[in-house]
Amino acid sequence: MDLFTATSILVGLSALLSYINARFIRLPGTIGVVFLTLVLIISVVIIGSLSSGFAQLLIGITEQIDFTKTLLDVMLGFLLFAAALHFDLDDLKQQFRPVLVLSTVGVIFSTALFGVGFFFLTNLFNFPVPLMYCFLFGALISPTDPVAVGAILKDSPIPRRLETIITGESLFNDGVGLVLFISLQEVANPDVSFSFSDAVLLFCREVFGGISLGILMGLIAYRLIKASDDFHTVVLLSLAMVMIVSVIGNALHVSVPLAEVAAGLLLGSRLSGSSRTDTPKFYLDRFWHLMDEILNTILFVMIGLQIVVLPFIRDYLLIGLLTVVLAIVARSLSILLPYLLQFQLSRLKPGSLRILTWAGLRGGISVALALSLPDSPYRELILACCYSIVIFSIIGQGLTLKRVVSSATKNQAA
Repeated sequence: MDLFTATSILVGLSALLSYINARFIRLPGTIGVVFLTLVLIISVVIIGSLSSGFAQLLIGITEQIDFTKTLLDVMLGFLLFAAALHFDLDDLKQQFRPVLVLSTVGVIFSTALFGVGFFFLTNLFNFPVPLMYCFLFGALISPTDPVAVGAILKDSPIPRRLETIITGESLFNDGVGLVLFISLQEVANPDVSFSFSDAVLLFCREVFGGISLGILMGLIAYRLIKASDDFHTVVLLSLAMVMIVSVIGNALHVSVPLAEVAAGLLLGSRLSGSSRTDTPKFYLDRFWHLMDEILNTILFVMIGLQIVVLPFIRDYLLIGLLTVVLAIVARSLSILLPYLLQFQLSRLKPGSLRILTWAGLRGGISVALALSLPDSPYRELILACCYSIVIFSIIGQGLTLKRVVSSATKNQAA
């Protein structure tokens, strides 16, 4: 099967599942698509077998389309730019401190807490994993996924302040998480000499280099877009900017996610202020909202299809479920600890803690990073547990988030 055929079938399947969900199931868009994809895959396994013609077709799609490369090198830039473009920069400025703390200190705390917990959990089940690999797993699963968060929050009545914190954290913590993941991967490799100073230099280059690149390219795009009132030209300029940022960012080895977020925030804030329907801002909002919806649907179908090439997941069901609990506990403690260290624990209300914990969704980025792990005796276990966390996060937390928010806000009001 060639790449174009696989892509065509993937898009067609995404459209069909999206239609079935919108017409009959009526679950929130992304949740419904993932749920239907999993039902489809499980039905194929139960009714037929992985050797059936349809199963081989699905396997062919997943093998032809490299999930890690497609998401991290192609789709992620578009999705992050679209999310940042619609994000209110004034709201972010008001909540900058909690966003900064959660996207940096919170990710580091969560990585450490999850890593230690996973180390003891695997030893308990006689699947001992070295502590460094446990931290590596913690680094890829701790950052909240901006794509999953953005998709789920659209349908949740979260208070505006908390929504800003959750969305802002998810946009920025990927840069920290990716640097942490790369650093730990280098440390875990016995053939590579990697020091603490190397990690600091890597962090500075990735983070500050990525933000600088995004601001520079955003300013150039803003100047060009501001001078044009043609819909096609405005859209093409924004598309070109997103692609060029990815190319330059990869060439310079700076954080492409942070560059796309910086460019999107700059463009969105500079072009705001008019409600007219013939302005560049209106054109960009229309186009990137559509792009966001389409890519989200395709991405979440791809996430569901991964179970075809990960049949070993059923061998780790129990430890996978316990890892889900561990991830939620680590998330909650990583929110509590920064407040505790600043002696400001009283400022964090129990209801807010519950919402921030439950809305910390994981998604495709965690799966992509897990799939990028080199072959080792621990890769299957980490993949199975990672996939368990992501699926529960999207379906379990996504479906119950409204209830958690309603309960937490009622208790706070009382």
